[in-house]
Amino acid sequence: MTVRRDDIDCWLTDMDGVLVHENQAVPGAPELIDQWTRQGKRFLVLTNNSIFTPRDLAARLKASGLSVPEESLWTSALATADFLKAQIPGGSAFVIGEAGITTALHEAGFIMTETAPDFVVLGETRTYSFEAITKAIRLIDRGARFIATNPDATGPSPEGPLPATGAVAAMITRATGREPYVVGKPNPMMFRSAMNRIGAHSENTAMVGDRMDTDIQAGIEAGLHTILVMTGISSRSSIERYPFRPDEVLDSVADLVDPVPDR
Repeated sequence: MTVRRDDIDCWLTDMDGVLVHENQAVPGAPELIDQWTRQGKRFLVLTNNSIFTPRDLAARLKASGLSVPEESLWTSALATADFLKAQIPGGSAFVIGEAGITTALHEAGFIMTETAPDFVVLGETRTYSFEAITKAIRLIDRGARFIATNPDATGPSPEGPLPATGAVAAMITRATGREPYVVGKPNPMMFRSAMNRIGAHSENTAMVGDRMDTDIQAGIEAGLHTILVMTGISSRSSIERYPFRPDEVLDSVADLVDPVPDR
């Protein structure tokens, strides 16, 4: 059954490349958030970045010109904590990462420990420690389950790409022979946990993203109406490289804003 845009009651949207670009709101993004709020649409802004807490991200978006409450943000850190809480309630973890993932795990009731943890959780940080990576390898060898918040191999910086979670996970995998379970996009679990958060159902939920290999792939696998925008990493020609297609391709989120009726 083809879902029409008018049938969409709940919205999931990526953040960077969709709502913001280089710390500036994408034209139309503030109006779209305002429209969803006025219409009472349930929505979440998603990001694979596990460095920041929702409060940090809400402040960052506000500085960019977007008013998004922290309860409307869903990160790979929150999705990871949600998943681990379901696996082993009140469990323990050795964590490599920053406030986004450590805060999420604390709030999920987890204990942070270096002694026989249930999980080794690898998140994003700008200061990966070789000592911490070595400790993670040894704990995984001793039986800790290996979890990564997201698969991104590199992250941006003013000087150029930085090694990110996926690259460090590959190093740990090479040393241990153990692949991590990755919770963030393109794992559709991140979308399902987001939908559970707002009480949404796949048949009337849309995902707006700028990447075919994460946003659109995961959206299709989660059974959502998928919308690709051209304000981020994808181009119309790059779509042809993939064996799947989004339901809609738009220039930007401005195309989702209802026209103002003539007076």
